[in-house]
Amino acid sequence: MIPVITGELIRILLVLIMITAALIISTRSLSTLIRVYSIQSCMIAVVAVILFLMIEDVTLLLIALITLVVKVFLIPGFIKKIQKTIHIRRDIEFCYLNPAGSIILSLVIMVLLYLVFSRILHEFALQNPLFFLGGISGVSLMLMGLLVTFSRKKAITKVIGYLSMENGVLLFGCFTTELPFIIEFMILIDLVILVLLITILTIGIDSSLEEYHKSLIEHHLWPKQEADE
Repeated sequence: MIPVITGELIRILLVLIMITAALIISTRSLSTLIRVYSIQSCMIAVVAVILFLMIEDVTLLLIALITLVVKVFLIPGFIKKIQKTIHIRRDIEFCYLNPAGSIILSLVIMVLLYLVFSRILHEFALQNPLFFLGGISGVSLMLMGLLVTFSRKKAITKVIGYLSMENGVLLFGCFTTELPFIIEFMILIDLVILVLLITILTIGIDSSLEEYHKSLIEHHLWPKQEADE
């Protein structure tokens, strides 16, 4: 009875995580984006705890703890500090794809992923339907985060897209890959993201990615020769 309840709860959480990914794609308010990302990370931490109850791997508890501390509190709090410093409240600029187009493309990607993976991993899908669904959700979240970095113009909004992509990798790893590797990956990517956020805070950038690149050159943080090329 308990495995059935936990399995249904995970399915509900996976749907809610996909909804948060769609909100990150379409939301223009930076404070709302930060809040949605924090909620998304919290739900992934809850998924890790539920998986721990199912398979009793202590590493899942460690993943949940790191996610809760770093992704729910530390990074969102740091981005809020940056937001107050650079005085950005909304990101209304989109390139290549508008929010509606990005969401439609995301739905198409999820359907295609399910169809392709169900054919390639047919036996795995039959034997472990819950873990198969979790893996598909993780890959979908990665690609939806990629759409955020592809369609937004401001550097700080693109960072949230990268963070959402990392959440996708984390979600995929919880269901399909070796957990110690996922912890190492989380620590590495979180350090990279924190360094990027510190750079944004130091420069005080509130611009598009192109202007951000110019500011890096002006502050001697990027080789000028590469920019000229």
